[in-house]
Parts: sequence; C-alpha cells; structure tokens
Amino acid sequence: MEMQKLYLLVPLAPLFGAMIAGLFCRVIPRWVAHTATIAGVAVAFIASVIIFKDVLAGHTYNGPVYTWLTSGDYTFEVGFLIDTLTTTMMLVVTFVSLMVHIYTIGYMHDDPGYNRFFSYISLFTFSMLMLVMSNNFMQLFFGWEAVGLVSYLLIGFWYTRPTAIFANMKAFLVNRVGDFGFILGIGLVLTYTGSLDYATVFKKAPDLASISINIWGTAEWSLMTVTCICLFIGAMGKSAQVPLHVWLPDSMEGPTPISALIHAATMVTAGIFMVSRMSPLFELSTTALSVVLVIGAITALFMGFLGIIQNDIKRVVAYSTLSQLGYMTVALGASAYSVAIFHLMTHAFFKALLFLGAGSVIIGMHHDQDIRNMGGLRKYMPITWITSLVGSLALIGTPFLSGFYSKDSIIEAVQLSHIPGAGFAYFAVLAGVFVTAFYSFRMYFLVFHGEERFGKDHDEHHDHHGDHDDEEVSVDHHHGLAPGQKPHETPWVVWLPLVLLAIPSVAIGYIAIEPMLYGDYFKGAIHIDHHAHGSMEHLAEHFHGAAAMGVHALTTLPFFLAFAGVALSWFFYMKRPDIPAAIQKKVMPIYTLLENKYYFDKFNEAVFAGGARLLGKGLWKGGDVAVIDGVIVNGSAKLVGMISSITRLFQTGYVYHYAFTMIIGLFVLMTLWINRA
Repeated sequence: MEMQKLYLLVPLAPLFGAMIAGLFCRVIPRWVAHTATIAGVAVAFIASVIIFKDVLAGHTYNGPVYTWLTSGDYTFEVGFLIDTLTTTMMLVVTFVSLMVHIYTIGYMHDDPGYNRFFSYISLFTFSMLMLVMSNNFMQLFFGWEAVGLVSYLLIGFWYTRPTAIFANMKAFLVNRVGDFGFILGIGLVLTYTGSLDYATVFKKAPDLASISINIWGTAEWSLMTVTCICLFIGAMGKSAQVPLHVWLPDSMEGPTPISALIHAATMVTAGIFMVSRMSPLFELSTTALSVVLVIGAITALFMGFLGIIQNDIKRVVAYSTLSQLGYMTVALGASAYSVAIFHLMTHAFFKALLFLGAGSVIIGMHHDQDIRNMGGLRKYMPITWITSLVGSLALIGTPFLSGFYSKDSIIEAVQLSHIPGAGFAYFAVLAGVFVTAFYSFRMYFLVFHGEERFGKDHDEHHDHHGDHDDEEVSVDHHHGLAPGQKPHETPWVVWLPLVLLAIPSVAIGYIAIEPMLYGDYFKGAIHIDHHAHGSMEHLAEHFHGAAAMGVHALTTLPFFLAFAGVALSWFFYMKRPDIPAAIQKKVMPIYTLLENKYYFDKFNEAVFAGGARLLGKGLWKGGDVAVIDGVIVNGSAKLVGMISSITRLFQTGYVYHYAFTMIIGLFVLMTLWINRA
C-alpha cells in the first residue's frame, strides 16, 4: 500500500507544482514559481528512484487506481503498470525534466512569462508520467493528448510572434493526423477484445492473429496488421516519422529549454515507448514491423541530410533528433524493442545536453543563433565547449560513450534481421552514421573552433527561418554581440545541468547495455517471438561484455564511417572553407531540394491546406451563397413576392370584382366535382 501512494506521488507532485505556478502566476514572486515546480519534479525523481529499486527487487504492480467511467460492459479506468519498462521511462523523464527546470532559471531570467513557463513544463512532466505509467489505452490516450496540448502551449510560448503561432498550430494539426490513426487502432482493440486494459488485450491478442477484416471492397486485411499500423500512425505523429515529421524542426520557435525537454527526451519518444509497450501485438504482424522498419530507415537517413545545410544552431540539433528517432524506429521494426528503449535512454541524455549546450551558446552570443556568426567560442565558454564535445561524441557513436552502445546495437540488430526491408534499413543506418558525424562536427567546428566571426555586421546571413528564433519578448534584448563585445560563460544554473547530463552521456551505455539488452531486465515487459524474429538472440551470441564490444568497434565499418565524417567536416570547415561553397554551386539542384526540405511543406500547403481552402471556398460559394442564401432564403422570399403580386390583382376593393371571382371559383369547383362524380 505504501508503494501505491508513492506511485501516485510521482505524477501528482509535478502537477501540484504546475498548479501553484500556473493558477497564481500573476501574484506570486518568481522564486516561489521555480521553487514549487523544481521541488515537485525533484520529489517525482526521488520517488522514481525508490520505485526503480523496488522493481529491481522483483515487485511489479498492475492495477486500477480510479474508475472514471462505466458504459455498458466497458469500464474506463485510471491505473498504473509499474515494471522495468515504466521505471526506465520514469527515471529518464524526471531526471531530464529536473535538469531542464534548473536550467530554465538561467535561460528565462529576463522573460516576462517566467512563472507561466515553469507551470507549463511542470504540467508537461505530469502528462508524460501519466502516459508512461498507464496500464490501459484510455489513460495512455489521455497522456498522449495532454503532452500534445502542452507542447502546443510551449511551442507558441512567445505568442506575440507570428512564426511561433504558425509553428504551434502546425505541430497541433500534424499530431491530430497521427492521433486519428491512433484512436482508430484503440477502437479496433476495444471492438475485438472488449477491453482497454493492456494485460487483457495482450492475453487475447494471439487468438485474434488469424482474424481478417474488410475495410473496403472485397479485400481481406489482417486485423493485427491494420491495428498495429493504425497505432504506429499515432507514433509517427508523436515521434515525428516521415511524412508526419514536418512539425518538429519548426517547433524550434519555442524557448530552448522545451526543445531539450520535448524534442530530445520525452514527448517525441512517447511513440517509441508506445510501440515497445505494444510489442505483444506487433510481434503478431510481420507486415506492420516491415512498415515500421522502412519508415524508420527513411527518416534516419533523409532527415540527416537536411542537418548538413542548416545554419541555425537549434535546427541542426532538431534534424539530428529526427534522424535518431528514425534509428529507434528501425530498432522497433527489427523486433529489437529493448535496443530501441536503450537508445531512447542514452539519446535522452546526450541530446538534452546538446540542446541545452546550444541554448548556453545562444545566451553567450546574446541570442544570435546563426553558426556562421560564431567560431572560436572554446576559450570564452570552456564548460559549454567541453560538455557539447561530450554530447557530440556520444551522438556520433564514439566507442565507450553511451551513444555508441545503443547505436551500434541497432545497426547490428538490423543486419541480423530477416524482416522485409531490412537490407534497405541496414544501408540507411550505416550511411546515417557518416552523415550524423559530418553535420554534428560541422556545427561543433563552426561554433567552438576556427576564427572568431562575431561582433561584426552579419545581416547578409540572416535568412527567413529562425535566425531570430529565441528572441525574448522583452524589448531590451538585441540580437548578436555588438562590435568589440566578447561572448561569456553562462551562470552556474545553466552550466550545472550540462555537467550533470554529460556524466550519463559518457557512462550510462557501458553500465546498462548488458542487463538491458541481454539480461532479464525487460523480462515480462517486452515480448519477442524469437522463432519469427530472432535478431536479439543472434546479437546475444556475439556479445562478450561492454569493454570487448568497445574494443572490437575500433575495427568495424560504423567506426570508420563516423571517423571519416568528422575528418571530412574538419577538412571542409577548418582547412578549406572554400570547398563547401564550390560544391554547393556545383550541385545547386540538390541543395535547393534540401533547402526546401524535400518540398514536404510546400506539398502539404498546396494539397492539404490548399485543398481544404478550396473545399471551404466551394462550400461557401456553392453551398452558402448559391443554395442557402440564393435558393432557400432569397428564393422563398421571391416566391412569396411573386404569389402576392398575382393575388394583389384581385384585391381591388370593388364588390363586383369579388362577386365575379366567387362565381369563377364556384364554377371551377363545380366542374371538378362533376368530373370526379
């Protein structure tokens, strides 16, 4: 019973902090807002650690907390499922959220919306915890929509800026597309199992594997395949997979702390977590796994290419997030769910570190985000420099750092997979290693090394999308350093979270790989059909410990590809900066394609937004103006007018006219009566 109270404390503590900061945001001083929310998240983190230890001791929990609604035979409950998968997510969410809360004190220091911001990020933490702790689809969907709502509020936090409002509306609408598929999948689950409780659904799932359904026409579709693909469409929206990825780069319009919280560690990984949780369903459909694998591979490779040409420091990191989410999705498609969760965890630390490092650079540069205006920051911002280097090395998969263990495991799992599309996916993730190393270190070299390019007039660089992303609402903030001004290291509340995130970015992979991937850590939480999808078993045969894996990696292809990417970016941007410009001129059509993000946005604006406007215009002109106003309203008035103008001819006021009319009328009636008789 004591532990159940602790389970409730985890999501409710951040909710309580959010309520204090949000409901009283106009009256309480700033220190109350940040103290209440940080205390709430810190309590949730400590409680998560205690629960984690309890689960490791073998105490899992699955049960309802509160019945929300009973309708006929169906009950909709709030309940918790506490196992190793849940506790892993709880630790990641609460730890990264705590770091972001502390960092926000420094980052949002001058912002008039300080209290409101703390309320939002604390509410976001509550929503995410409800999502990962749920034991049924109803609560999962509640958490799913709640994180979507709070991300909408956070992306449009600076609501006076048109770009921010456009970005948050885009995120909201694209996520609605994914959520439509998600709720269809949940509907199919409820229809065929009669329950929304995970345990009941998973128990009944094998019996449903042979059922076929008719969606349209006479074509027979496997129920499991349709259900899993619908659920995965939800994951595509939330975890930004092609073609529903378009919202994530634009969401950089929000303040940097939420980029780290939403787009690195928590919200975008909700889809990855959900598919892992649904492993008993996905294992019953190889077709669905194949779809997951191919979409993940396309995202991993093609979003990486876009990172190469970005000049906004936050957008480079955003495209790298998209690419890494593609890697996680590839792991899910290869039935290596534990590897996907492992990469989710390692990625949460080093990507949050990179985002917060980018934010630290933005503060040091007085809110200039163009990496072409930076250079040589290493000596001015030593802590930001060293932590960003650690984050970049972890991201590209440097042996012995955390990103290496999870990324290499994904590449090997795909290589050993026999699911259709695995060959293409293997090529995509390998090529992605080189691309990731190239654009990550392009950014790193341009920002921290080379000649100092700040304090000059760089107006010609400022392009239309997001060089001014992080301007504060307060008017006294100017962009970029004034001539002669030097960057500065950020205050301790900003660099302390960087240091604390750098530690797991180095060590967590080495410590966790054996239990998480090859031990019994996820036993009971993740289900794999080893006969059909045996890549994890093959991986285990090759594994001889974390140290041996790191040493062996020095002779493998991914290591050489990563090294080549770093070397090439050093050569291009440190030694011969004229070469990239020359290449750009030579391959202008490709550059234009990348600059326009493969025309996804243009296509969506022309086809979906344009189509909706066209339909609306047609309904307005044809339906509203022509039919309703023209025929029904004005037409009926005209008809009344016409009839009345005819009857007016007989209303003359002369008695003999009326007598004549009566006689004619009587004559007509008599004629009709005689004819009928």
